[in-house]
Amino acid sequence: MPTAYISHPDCFKHEMGSFHPECPKRLIAIDNELQATGLLGQLQRYQAPLATTTQLARVHTPDYIESIHQASPAAGLVALDADTAMNPFSLSAALHAAGAVILATDLVLSGQVRNAFCAVRPPGHHAESDRAMGFCLFNNIAAGAAHAIAQYHLQRVAILDFDVHHGNGSEEIFRDNPQIMLCSTFQHPFYPYSGANSATERMINVPLPRGSNGAIFRQAVTDHWLPALNRFKPEMIFVSAGFDAHQDDDMAQLNLDDDDYGWVTRQIKAIAAKYAQDRIVSALEGGYELKSLARCVAAHIRVLAAD
Repeated sequence: MPTAYISHPDCFKHEMGSFHPECPKRLIAIDNELQATGLLGQLQRYQAPLATTTQLARVHTPDYIESIHQASPAAGLVALDADTAMNPFSLSAALHAAGAVILATDLVLSGQVRNAFCAVRPPGHHAESDRAMGFCLFNNIAAGAAHAIAQYHLQRVAILDFDVHHGNGSEEIFRDNPQIMLCSTFQHPFYPYSGANSATERMINVPLPRGSNGAIFRQAVTDHWLPALNRFKPEMIFVSAGFDAHQDDDMAQLNLDDDDYGWVTRQIKAIAAKYAQDRIVSALEGGYELKSLARCVAAHIRVLAAD
């Protein structure tokens, strides 16, 4: 079965200012790399639908969903917090970003594809149930995980987050949900200044000090994520795929390289093969140095698509 590649044109139109690092060039760089390496031709491409209010309401409050609709500007920019804004295309982009992960969930669980990567923006893992923050409007991965539970009656779903920032939104949404395990590595202390002291048997938070390299990251996954996942035995895996822990990305101070992203993807595939019938849905989160972002997404997808 193929790997799905899901995106939408409106995800390229969402902008938050000419110098904002979370910019359309991110998706352009990824597309160009996948074209240049021939990977794009190996993938089954889909256009993301709009997420529905019912689907979003599994992870966001109705008042919050309405507030994002109301904030959408007819022109210009509207700031939601110090680093998160909306232009006239942002609402549609955010709805399609969440819709991409929901479509990916349907495709994987119906057996039409083996796994999926969602090349979408805005990202999602900082969005809490009632709060936009950290470039995020809706929590795309959370919407997909909740859809898998509600629509397909899965009992154990894992979210694996290797972004350089803690997935505070995913933790806030699912902290008390026994059907969800969240495994997260992140630089600490660092934005959003959470996760270091909130670990539970299902919230597997592994803070990494500034300057940590790939060996430290791999040890953290091996020592903390893998034993927890073997205990939990997830029926499906969702990945918050952030590539901003790369040594070339100056948004943070971790020192992963391209090979580390291929390595962690292989570990995820092995867990999915063991417990989850190979079912993986991955969605883009961070990654702001365009060349390393494009290469690392390609490394991630290459492993997902490999037999």
